[in-house]
Amino acid sequence: MSGREVIVLSVGGVRFVTRASTLQQFPESRLARMVNNDDREFKLVNGEFFVDRDGALFSYIMDFLRTLQVSLPTDFSDYQRLQREAEFYGLYPLADLLSQEHLLKPRLEILEVRFSLQEMQTFFRIFGSCSTTVEALAGQITVFIGQQSGQGWNSPSQKPLVPLPLERPSHHDMVFLCGTEYSAGDQFVARYVSIKPDNRKLINGTNVLGLLFDTLLKDGFRLISTRTVSSEEKVECYTFERMKRAAGLAIMVNQTPGSSGVAQARRSQVQKGK
Repeated sequence: MSGREVIVLSVGGVRFVTRASTLQQFPESRLARMVNNDDREFKLVNGEFFVDRDGALFSYIMDFLRTLQVSLPTDFSDYQRLQREAEFYGLYPLADLLSQEHLLKPRLEILEVRFSLQEMQTFFRIFGSCSTTVEALAGQITVFIGQQSGQGWNSPSQKPLVPLPLERPSHHDMVFLCGTEYSAGDQFVARYVSIKPDNRKLINGTNVLGLLFDTLLKDGFRLISTRTVSSEEKVECYTFERMKRAAGLAIMVNQTPGSSGVAQARRSQVQKGK
């Protein structure tokens, strides 16, 4: 069997096809010994290895062997069972990472949007529990400023507009505004807001708020509450939340000539997608 390149396993009735080299990532594991025909508990039936274990959990073990990363779904909860499966297969570096359940669980992320409409201007302030998310959102939002005449202030094409940096009081929030304010004569200072990937430049605060909502909802957030912070100043607060996938834990396999081939785990944070 050690010369076979493709291995077929039937784990709890679920069929897996993989390379022998994938199962041999950790040479002292039972899967590696199985490939080398050194573990007789795994029976070869009609060219397939039969394993009387949980097939659904084994899919996560296969993903780990292929990527050397632990990345689980946001709704995953069987950490202890998966750890026992890893121990059964002799994948102790994986079992060690799974024992650190708090590092693998997804975390709840909160984002708060404050919206204040005052005469011809609208003020926005966005707070977030995750600075990385706020940083990414700040990269999507651009404020453009320019002087417009009283007859054409609603159109951003009348004069060239200049991008204006957002105010960033901290890593966890940002401040910007849109609308117009009186300058001199019939001139107005106009501020337009654009939110990528939408290319429009919007001056109406309600329209900007709607586009911001659409952007957050498409990014996995959901609106959980709306409240009035200050009725006198007309400040509305909208709270969003989403479950943020935990960072993957990666394992580096270090093998030196003459060693027993036991893989040593070195933990590192690997940022995954949303």
